[in-house]
Amino acid sequence: MSRAVRLFLLEKKLDFSLKTERFFDKRDEFLELNPLGVTPVFIDFGDVVLSDGIAILQYLEEVYPSNFLGNTPIERAEIRRIIGWFHDAFNYDVAQPLIFEKVYKRFLKQGYPDPDIVRSVKSDLHYHMHYIGFLSEQRGCLAGPQLTMADFVVASYVSIIDFLGSIFWDQFESAKLWYMRLKSRPSFRHLLADQLPGMTPPNHYQQLDF
Repeated sequence: MSRAVRLFLLEKKLDFSLKTERFFDKRDEFLELNPLGVTPVFIDFGDVVLSDGIAILQYLEEVYPSNFLGNTPIERAEIRRIIGWFHDAFNYDVAQPLIFEKVYKRFLKQGYPDPDIVRSVKSDLHYHMHYIGFLSEQRGCLAGPQLTMADFVVASYVSIIDFLGSIFWDQFESAKLWYMRLKSRPSFRHLLADQLPGMTPPNHYQQLDF
């Protein structure tokens, strides 16, 4: 969700600075900002301190509105439903286990990715990617005809999995067309420039038309 917050700030053209936090160190200063001890944490106006990615995104939309949260209660409910789906189900089924197997294990020197877990993630990813394709085919974007907060949140998750080379796009043509639209936005180019030491994304990762 930290990635989604950064993408949303870029989309809104808001100036911000990033600070790396080794949250597993449980620094006292950081725990004063967020007693739960996790990122992201957002500080605005010097004294507004927010934690939890979804709360931060909604705050940004209310304080710096861009019409990304719908115009009616029904539209807003659907946007929040999709965000919840990917923040919970996609994150649990795909993002967390894949990041642990392909990234954390590497940096913690805990061996190679578990092939059984990777296979399970691939199966779950297939389901979620087809759901993205279904929604975008039916609606144009995920929650309706216009881009909303849901599109930016889901795209930020998808970009992580794509960086790890785990999406075979020829199987998900509708989701691919939707993702290409998001990738082509100026705000997204900053995310595509991200790097991890010792890891190289696939060749298509930074290509807008792939």
